[in-house]
Amino acid sequence: MTMFPIKRLGFFTRLLDQTTAAERYRLATEQIVHAEKNGFDSAWIAQHHFHEGEGGLPAPFVFLAHAAAHTSRIRLGTGIVTLPLELPIRVAEDAVVTDLMSNGRLEVGVGPGGNLTAFTAFGLDSNDRHRLFDSHLETLKTAWAGRELEGGDKLYPSSAGLVDRIWQATFTVSGARRAGAAGDGLMLSRTQPRPPEAPQASLADIQNPMLDAYLEALPKGREPRILASRTVFVADDHDDAMRLAEVGLSRMRHRLAATGNLTSGNLVGDLIAAMDVHIGTPDEVIASLRTDSTLQRATDLTMQVHSIDPPHPYILRSIELFAGKVAPALGWTPHKEAGARQVA
Repeated sequence: MTMFPIKRLGFFTRLLDQTTAAERYRLATEQIVHAEKNGFDSAWIAQHHFHEGEGGLPAPFVFLAHAAAHTSRIRLGTGIVTLPLELPIRVAEDAVVTDLMSNGRLEVGVGPGGNLTAFTAFGLDSNDRHRLFDSHLETLKTAWAGRELEGGDKLYPSSAGLVDRIWQATFTVSGARRAGAAGDGLMLSRTQPRPPEAPQASLADIQNPMLDAYLEALPKGREPRILASRTVFVADDHDDAMRLAEVGLSRMRHRLAATGNLTSGNLVGDLIAAMDVHIGTPDEVIASLRTDSTLQRATDLTMQVHSIDPPHPYILRSIELFAGKVAPALGWTPHKEAGARQVA
């Protein structure tokens, strides 16, 4: 069986443990520490404003500074900062301070955002999100590159290396092309809506054209950075995995039913298929991931347990099994060098 050329392994959390916000932050920190101990190269956290059930963290740099104090090697990334909602100079400043406090371990994923109601709360028009994204990203790069900002000031403190650690998240071919032309990394979602003309398309059918566009636009000599996030839940026992999946995925049924993505809202198998979930024992997950041709072209494979969101001990065990059994079967080799920068 052909092995994938996965260079780096990541752990991603939306901080959705079924508990209080403070406890979510404590558990997520423990999960990231556990990922580092198991050889993971990177850990990523999502930013979400409002909506407790969508994501548990509106302030990613505050959290990552805390995580940095509890780790020493693992790279720490935002997946993503909703850039149109932010003052780009403040993002630049917070990122630099976090990067310096983490000894240069920060990766910055950005995107235009998907929660359109948040724009209203921030006094913005969601129809402007792509224009704002482009403008704010340009300001970020200007600041991090040490160039003069409007008014003549320059960013202090600075961390010029952040310019080369930007990742753009997108659902579209045009967005992937934009990320490639900029020389940024490309972040692929764990799942995404199927187009009306191809409701049975696989995730690879949708994302491979995005990869084509990204690689074609990438400047000559620029090393590709392609992060594929996937919902992966590995358990010692198949029945345990399915039992926990039914509990967790049932929380998503009402949302999926509203989009018409379910053939039957009562079957966990429908939910697994609709949300592109890789689940089961290590051997089952290995076989499932090998069917995803997108991963043969990714440089980074990042696992997340959302939307299953099992209890904390099962997340820790899934991290162990993924790093110990699944990822090595896909061609990944754990890196042991403390402090080494592993994400290109």
